[in-house]
Amino acid sequence: MSIALPPLPFARDALEPHMSAATLDFHHGKHHKAYVDKTNAKIKGTALAGKPLEDIVRAAKAQGDDELFNNSAQAWNHDFLWRSLSPNGGKSPTGKLKAKLDSAFGGLEGFQETFSKTAAEHFGSGWTWLCQKGDGLAIIATHDADTPIVHNGLRPLLTLDVWEHAYYLDYQNERPDYIDSFLKNTANWAFAAANLS
Repeated sequence: MSIALPPLPFARDALEPHMSAATLDFHHGKHHKAYVDKTNAKIKGTALAGKPLEDIVRAAKAQGDDELFNNSAQAWNHDFLWRSLSPNGGKSPTGKLKAKLDSAFGGLEGFQETFSKTAAEHFGSGWTWLCQKGDGLAIIATHDADTPIVHNGLRPLLTLDVWEHAYYLDYQNERPDYIDSFLKNTANWAFAAANLS
């Protein structure tokens, strides 16, 4: 049994003008699909066939199988990314998540400044994450396909892909503009709050 390319949780044009349908056609329809296809090819006929994607990612890491890890982790990261985005995003978080953001960053503005700096200054390809770490929150950057789910003590709440393919059609080399648009317009705080333990 193989893993499937999950559908986007919104219409391809639902994030416009902040993220175009053309970007999603390439990013979801080609990049994400390629990671899924390569993962399926690698696990076919093995004990990992039919396992949940998260289990495949962790097994690949534990076994030192870089090819399988890179593709399966990217498949997992992208699925998490689509759910981190919303056409109704960018509003202020509420409840327990707001309290944790206030405690960790002094409020939403402090979070946005720290997240923006971390994402903009990340060299090369990778991801920026808001994670739960113990009772608090942390912003981390991971390189290439690396993902919080293989690091003890980190629970991902929200992510942004900072590989160039995520933003180049819409923002060219202006990564800070892409990050700013995410934070102000499409960050899915309801999803982040639901991920809190």
